[in-house]
Amino acid sequence: MKINKISKNNLKKDFTEEKDPEVKLIPYTMNRESVRVKNKLSPYGVKMIEAPNMWKASYKGDGVRIAIIDSGCDVNHINLKDNIAGVRNFTPEDMKNPNIVTDRVGHGTHVAGIVAAKGYNSVAGVAPNAQLYILKAIDKTGSGKASWVINAVNYAINLNVDVISMSLGMPTSDDKMERAIKNAIANGISVVCAAGNEGDGNYEDFEYSYPAAYVDVISVGAVDRKAVPASFSNANLVIDCVAPGVDILSTYPNNSYASLSGTSMAAPHVTGTLALLKEWSNDVFQRELTPEELYAQLIKFTKTLEYPRTIQGNGLIYLKQR
Repeated sequence: MKINKISKNNLKKDFTEEKDPEVKLIPYTMNRESVRVKNKLSPYGVKMIEAPNMWKASYKGDGVRIAIIDSGCDVNHINLKDNIAGVRNFTPEDMKNPNIVTDRVGHGTHVAGIVAAKGYNSVAGVAPNAQLYILKAIDKTGSGKASWVINAVNYAINLNVDVISMSLGMPTSDDKMERAIKNAIANGISVVCAAGNEGDGNYEDFEYSYPAAYVDVISVGAVDRKAVPASFSNANLVIDCVAPGVDILSTYPNNSYASLSGTSMAAPHVTGTLALLKEWSNDVFQRELTPEELYAQLIKFTKTLEYPRTIQGNGLIYLKQR
């Protein structure tokens, strides 16, 4: 399915289908919590990938449906509430009401803002008009079960979303999760995953995190504001592209803002980009593109950096026609 992507048949699958392995949020760093946002301040990552170029052409992700499988979300955040189209909880927390998706970690709220913050307080996401479906599969400990994630993926398929975004992972493959993700893609859904933060700065020393390591998903590494690969970003043979993931300002619970670092922050930049490209491609091609075709368009909007492909894949997301 992939373009410029290397098969990894040699990677091991150590979990049997009877097991329910633990899934964790991709480790991330809190740089600044409760950031006081000034009127002229806006996330550098959105500007760095040139998302405003698409906005000027009237593409802001209108009508694009995105499922964020994460730790929940502050659904009342002023910068998110207008874009949240649906919610569902797949963890044991608050199970008396599956429509409660309280984010007790902050991670999911931050990811949601990178994708589609509306722009209040000058903090806008990449696709500020996209519709968000908040699917909580990570609890207050920052971890969950593979079955929770799988149930969330299957729910997203039933919702007929356009993109699934996951900034979570586990060290070894799980057959049921891989099948669920393949089923999502077969149903016309693009799947974006954070590559992982186990990197050691050696681009020949490979680190794999699942589900990002599955060939069928879009695996995203992180760079800083100078487009230098983050020291923590995983290097491997299946990285698709990179996006800003260091000191990223976004929404945070209790109607606040915070700055975090990690490939968890890079992946939603690509999720939002896909929303913009999907809206744009519907106009240009006058039809719905398949995930493979949309991936091909995504790769056209990358810029090759002066680093090995094992750390950048096809390059930095860059929404300028060249």
